[in-house]
Amino acid sequence: MTNQNANSGLNRRDFLKAGGVSALALTLGSTGVMGLSSTAFADSADNPTSGFGGYGDLVPDPNGILDLPKGFHYKIISREGDLMTDGTKIPGAFDGMAAFEGQNNTTILVRNHELSSGPAFGRNPYDPNAQGGTTALVVGANRKVIKEYVTSSGTIRNCAGGATPWGTWLTCEENRSEGHGYVFEVDPTQPENDMSKTPIKEMGRFSHEACAIDPATGYVYLTEDASPSFLYRFIPNNLSQKPGALQKGGKLYAAAIEAVADPSASTFKTGQTFKIVWKEVNPHWCREEAAAQNCIVFSRLEGAFFQEGVFWFDDTSAGDKKLGRVYRYIPHTNTLELFYEGNDARQMEYPDNICCTPWGDLWYAEDGSGQDRIMGITPEGKVYPFAANRLSGAELAGPTFSPDGNTLFVNIQSPGKTFAIWGPFQRRNAARAREMSFAAPANLAPQVSEEVAKAAKAQGMSILEAAAFERHGVKMN
Repeated sequence: MTNQNANSGLNRRDFLKAGGVSALALTLGSTGVMGLSSTAFADSADNPTSGFGGYGDLVPDPNGILDLPKGFHYKIISREGDLMTDGTKIPGAFDGMAAFEGQNNTTILVRNHELSSGPAFGRNPYDPNAQGGTTALVVGANRKVIKEYVTSSGTIRNCAGGATPWGTWLTCEENRSEGHGYVFEVDPTQPENDMSKTPIKEMGRFSHEACAIDPATGYVYLTEDASPSFLYRFIPNNLSQKPGALQKGGKLYAAAIEAVADPSASTFKTGQTFKIVWKEVNPHWCREEAAAQNCIVFSRLEGAFFQEGVFWFDDTSAGDKKLGRVYRYIPHTNTLELFYEGNDARQMEYPDNICCTPWGDLWYAEDGSGQDRIMGITPEGKVYPFAANRLSGAELAGPTFSPDGNTLFVNIQSPGKTFAIWGPFQRRNAARAREMSFAAPANLAPQVSEEVAKAAKAQGMSILEAAAFERHGVKMN
């Protein structure tokens, strides 16, 4: 069975009615495109977001742990082997993480532990012989941990996952052994409840990495950490967007492109856009059925994040130089696009977990062979460093911002450390986040015909907005 949502007949008027996307396109400013002439930039020279390109050079950390830009500070708020509130030891292998708003101006962090076989560390495990799971940290306004506790246990290789719009965490097993390979929903305010040990089997049994939810529809997008790997979408039966709703089941689909004969994403070029066909797959044999139905083959998918109408995900070892790629999928236009490809290890080397900043940039944590970093990409296409891990062989993981946007939390996987980082972060900027959603891929200027330019002028649109519409298949009529 095939489920196809292509909007091939969509015109600008219909497009503007599609909730969420209208704001994305209509607020596109000069920062949405690289390579424009000075005249084009002059059209919106008063745009206060133009020109932001990071925080400057990194300052060597005298403690030899984490280099940050000038003016930024960090503290280690949790360490593997220290004691949680109940006196048991904090498990290791820190990985994916999300931040939720707690009571009394607190932040609740939910953190994955990418552990495999061994006795479960929790009291109500899904499998007593599986050592993975999740913990939570209640962090006060002073960035001190008030409470630390187990939220789920008895799972295997909890690598990444994703936050839900309704305040829970989806923790994903990067494993496919018997009885495992599933997604579990964790409520940080209801630790180790029955929901946390109930696998959402219809979301697929495969080597999960990350997931992200479109708040407009409740659809879940999932990446697979395998080689080769596939991109999935889960449509829940219950779209109420409440804790436990995903356990009501649904249908799982894998992404395909019928317009091309070769399903390998390795042939994609920066800026190419494709209409996706979502092909239904059996959740238990999703990987096999995706391959049989000629679905898109990626190298090895990792991080996922949803912001301002766009699903972002990365392929850690893809591209001509095998340094990684970042893709963008826009559900409202059913369009997949290669947004950025690493061609220089100084700018990208094996992107893993990703997040979008409160001011709109895309950040990725690297998992390369050398010094791992947190790197950012702006809507203008500029790549910049934010942090560098000085500890040899220690992976950075789980970057996530506090709800107020003032603190970045991130992990070093082993030996496990959770950091709180603060300093002169840019202020929250929804307009810039929307610009990122429709920015042209790095180093690609918009190409619009004279006919489109005339249509844009007649409708009171900027050339930049017209370029965004055209790039995503919307007719200018």
